[in-house]
Formats: sequence, structure tokens, C-alpha cells
Amino acid sequence: MNMRRFTLLSLSSLVGSLMISGAALAHADSAHVKAENAWARASVQGQQASGAFMRLTAAEPLKLVGIESSAAAVAEVHEMKMDGDVMRMRAIEALDLPKGVAVDLKPGGYHLMLQQLKAPLLKDTQVPITLIFKDAKGVESRLNLQVPVQMSAPASAGKADGHSHQGHGGHQH
Repeated sequence: MNMRRFTLLSLSSLVGSLMISGAALAHADSAHVKAENAWARASVQGQQASGAFMRLTAAEPLKLVGIESSAAAVAEVHEMKMDGDVMRMRAIEALDLPKGVAVDLKPGGYHLMLQQLKAPLLKDTQVPITLIFKDAKGVESRLNLQVPVQMSAPASAGKADGHSHQGHGGHQH
């Protein structure tokens, strides 16, 4: 009886140690970033691109250096800004996330662009998106998200400038 109890205690201790180790391993690769109010714009059949938006707050200085999504052949961090009288959109290599400062990815500004969609992003579904970050030492970390697909920003996200930014350059984002 004592041997059985000892064996069970040893096994539970071993499982506990493995769980702690697993959490530490997962933690080493997961980013210290909080994502809030995430959403992706719904698309229609034949539409090749859509945007995803959220507020990111990093616990340490980081750079958002990439995104991945199984929903799109191409996924990039984009910037929209005025160039004279024309709103231009372009991919950027990295977006700075200062420690503790909320950075908004929103229509008409920085955003995530999903291009060459493999299927339409349907309202009330979710799209998997992985954000890729690098710290000051070049160490990469990731944040895996399931982003809700909606027609417009959730009420909690609010509109920064009260304007709609659909359809710029043939893209809806």
C-alpha cells in the first residue's frame, strides 16, 4: 500500500514537473503582447484581400515583424498614410511596439493585410492569425490568435476618427 502511494506521488510530481517545464517552453516562444478588440473584415466570394485590426500593448519593447494566416497566401503588416492628396498603402518591414504603449491597428492606419484569400472570410466565423515579434536582441516570439470576422469594428473598439475606410485601392480593410 505504501509503495502504491509512493508511486502515485512520484508520478504526480513528475507530471507536475513536466507541466511546469511545458509552460516554460511555451512561454519562451509566446510574445508578451496583449491583443484587444481584434477583428477581421468579412469578405465576399471573389474578393482577394481583407484587413485585420486590433490594439496591441507590449510588456517589453518589441517590433511586429510579420504575420501568418492559413486563410491567406500572403499576410503582411501594412501602413496607410496620405501622400499629398492620395491615400497610399504599403507593406512595412516592422512596426515598433514601445513598452506599455497601446498601438492601434485600424482602418486607415497600420493594419494587417490578408491577401490572396483562400476562401471568403465569413461574418461570425474566426480567422487564425499568428503575429511574429522580435525583441531588441532579435529573439523571435509569436502570438496565436483566433480573430472574429465581422462587417465592421466591434462597438468596444470605437472609431478613432469617425470615418469609414473601406475600398481604398480596391481593397476593403
